[in-house]
Order: sequence, then C-alpha cells, then structure tokens
Amino acid sequence: MTNRITGLNSGLDTESLITALTQTYQTRVDKQTSAQTKLSYKQDAWKTANKGVTSFYNGKLSEMRFSSAYNKKTTTSSSSAVSVVTGDSAMNATQTVSKTSLAKSSYLTGNKLSTTDDSTLSSSSTMESLGMISGDSKTLAFKMGEDGESLSISIDSSDTISSVISKINSASSDSGLGLKASYDSTNGRIYLAAEDTGVENQFVLDTDNSDSDLTDMLGLTTTTDGTTTVNNYVEAEDATLTLNGVEYTSSSNTFEINGLTISVNSATDDEFTLTTKNDTSGVYDEVKDFISEYNSLMENLLTLYNADDASDYDILTSDQKSEMTDDEIEEWTTKIKSGILSGDETLKNVIDSMRSAMSGTFQVTTKDGTTETWSLATLGINTKSYFDAEENERASYHIDGNSDDEYSSGNTDLLSAKIANDPDAVADFFTQLTKSVYASIGNLMKGTDYSSAYTVYEDKLMASQYSSYTTSISKAQSALEDKQDYYYEKFAAMETALSKLNSNSSSLSSMLG
Repeated sequence: MTNRITGLNSGLDTESLITALTQTYQTRVDKQTSAQTKLSYKQDAWKTANKGVTSFYNGKLSEMRFSSAYNKKTTTSSSSAVSVVTGDSAMNATQTVSKTSLAKSSYLTGNKLSTTDDSTLSSSSTMESLGMISGDSKTLAFKMGEDGESLSISIDSSDTISSVISKINSASSDSGLGLKASYDSTNGRIYLAAEDTGVENQFVLDTDNSDSDLTDMLGLTTTTDGTTTVNNYVEAEDATLTLNGVEYTSSSNTFEINGLTISVNSATDDEFTLTTKNDTSGVYDEVKDFISEYNSLMENLLTLYNADDASDYDILTSDQKSEMTDDEIEEWTTKIKSGILSGDETLKNVIDSMRSAMSGTFQVTTKDGTTETWSLATLGINTKSYFDAEENERASYHIDGNSDDEYSSGNTDLLSAKIANDPDAVADFFTQLTKSVYASIGNLMKGTDYSSAYTVYEDKLMASQYSSYTTSISKAQSALEDKQDYYYEKFAAMETALSKLNSNSSSLSSMLG
C-alpha cells in the first residue's frame, strides 16, 4: 500500500479529493455488500418460512393421513369410583363393574420407644441408649415381595435413631425392592412402609433372621416368654376390579383392560356401568386443529408474499447511517426485511400448491354404501368470499357452526352432524385430503441441485450466490484500494515537487535578500 501523505505543501484536502475520484469504485463495493446483506435477509426469511411448512408437514398434516387420528373414543362412568382413559382399540360397549377395592402397601407402626435410663428421647439418641450393649452389632432383616427376597441391615450400638432410619431407607433387595422409614419424635415411634402398593411390593419383618432384642428396642416387635410378635402390621393388598363378572387384580390402582385404562379412585360394592362410544367431539377437534394450523401457516406465507416491495431499498452505508437516527435506521432495516419475499415466485408456488390441494374433491363411500363426491364445502368448511376476506386471509378456511369463529359460528354445523351420522365417511375424506396436501408439499421438498431435501426454497443456490458475493466484494474492495493507492501516489509526488519548489524559492529569496 502506498504511503499516504496529506496535502502539507499544497494545502489541498487530499482525502476528500481521492474519495470523490474513487467514488465509482466505492459504489461498486457498496452495491455488492448491499446485495449480499439482502440475500442473507432472504435466507433468514426463507428459513423461518420453511420451518413453518415442515412443522405442519411433519406434525398435524402427517398425523391426519392415518385412520388412527379419527378413531377417537370416550368412556363415561356412572360412578366416581373409577376414572377411565379410552384407547383407540377399545370396543364400543356398555360394561358392568360390580366391585372395586384399592391397593394398599404393607405398613408397620412401631411401639413407643424409651431409653433405659428414662432420658429424653430424640432422633440423635443412640441404640446404646435404647439398651444395646456398647460395641455390639445386630441384624434387622426383612422379606421383600411375593417371593420373600432377603434384605438385611446391620445396626451398631453407636447408630442413632436417625442413622438407623437412613440405613433402612437406603437398603434394597436384589430386585430393587425397598422400604420407606421415618421417625416421629412427637410420638416417639418408628414407621415402616413399602415403597409401592400391592403384594408384589410388600415387606414382612423377618423375625427368624432379625435379632429380637433389636426389633424390641426399635418398637417393631414385642417378645414375651420367647415369643416374638410383630407390632401393628398391616398387610399389603392388591387392588381389585370386577368387570362383567371377571375379577382383575393390580398392584397399583390402575388396570389395562381391552383398550381401557381404568383407575380405581375408591372402593365400592355398588354396581355401576362404563359406556364406551365414538368421541365425535374428539374427531371434530382434530379437524378444527388441522384447519387452524393450515390457516396460520397460509396467513404467514401470504403476509410475506403480499408485503410492500422493498427492492428499491438498499442496505445503508456507514456514511448514510451517520446522518440518520437509530429509529430511522431500524425502520429502514425493518422495511427491507419485511418485504424481502414480496412477490417471490417460489413462495407463490408453495402457496398455490397448498391451496390447490386443499380445494380438491374426493370419492367417499357413505355408510349406506353409496359413493359421493366430497370437498371441504360438503362439510361446511369454506373460505370467505374474495371481497369479504382480508388480503392475507383469503386462503383461510372457516368451519360453519364453530363457536370460536365469529364469521361462521351462526351457520349450521354440518361437520358435527356428518361426524355423528357417518364418522367413517368423514375419516375417509380427511385421510384422502391430507394425503393429497402431504404429497403436494412433499413434491416441493424434494432435493434438487439447487435445494436440500425437506426444503421448499433453493437454499443451495442461495448459499452459492452468497459465496459469489463474497468473492465479488473482495475483488471490488481490492480495485478500490488499488485506485486509492494510485491517486495517493500521484498526490504524494505532487507534494514532494511542491516541497522542493518551496525549498528552492526560500533559498533564492534568502540570496536576494
């Protein structure tokens, strides 16, 4: 780079002159930089739009292509004794429940503890204070689960009540069964419970393998004349449910029976019924959600397409920004970003493809065996008229009778009526419709030389263009700097000549003086 000397001898504003002389080259740099920045805005806008399309494609649209989306069933119980969740495979039927009982966990309430010297008892009291010989160690044993797995805990005389509780809580059998223990200092008792309900999770104090002196000290047993009795023990019980005369058992209070998940809330001997039938409201909600997601996506795409064109707005240069306020700069930038996809042909193709697929007609077999041609309009699902709709809502559908839609809520609810009368036909129509829309979007997402798979715009091409701009900007910047160096060199030579001339003039004046 040329050594850049300012106009010391000429008095000229060299910087300004060279800036003016090289403005054409600077403009080339600015235009290339502006174009690249605009392209980055376009890439960002497309990434967001593409995310919306793929989310709809992989989510609700994909789900609605399968009949399982319409196999909605619901079960009502004539008693609050149970709650029911209905699976797709459940049979439409009325069933009778004649008895329920709740699962229980095994539980042991210890007798009140006392120290040998009648000192105050607390969780920090040691086993020695309860009567264990100093330095001694004893075994506390349990049988766990239906198979009676062994669980043994070693208790030392130095252990406090608190540490005994910790040892019990941290112990488990080979299969992972354990107990929950606690000490109530107010009542001076130890409490034991199985970690879960049911016989398979039960515990039993193993008096054959436990030291009776230890279990007596802990209030878990009472030994009299060599006979050890477990104190206040409640056995575990499985929950029971008698359905259609068949008794089912569960270690929890939940039963999985032929597509129904039945949770027992309370025990009863009173007979009641479970009625399973098609859930028309569930199917309606599926369709409603699908239409809502489609509308939201289309409104977003149309907002981008119909935005005010900002092609005449270039990215601001540093000099331009220096003459504007922050708010003006932000407004200018927002204008460019919001209009970056205005009138975009690729975006129009996406919008048109989806609208065309949604307006399709399909052959549907009704419950009486006849074949009918259905469209969304058959089910009372329509767009507004061109002049009634806002510009970005002209592709949006409205469901007649939808209480959440002011435009169509007053119309006859054809969709609910069709679902109630012929749910299979409705499912048939929507599976065909959504498969068509799915295929339409899928075709747009096929990978090409210019776009990646699952991408509706030419992301590869844009990435290549961005790289080309980087090269062009670099070349334009180099050309600018070369031209600046050229002029600096010329002005430097002039300054040197003027310096010599001034020096000679000074010498001549001195001689003449």
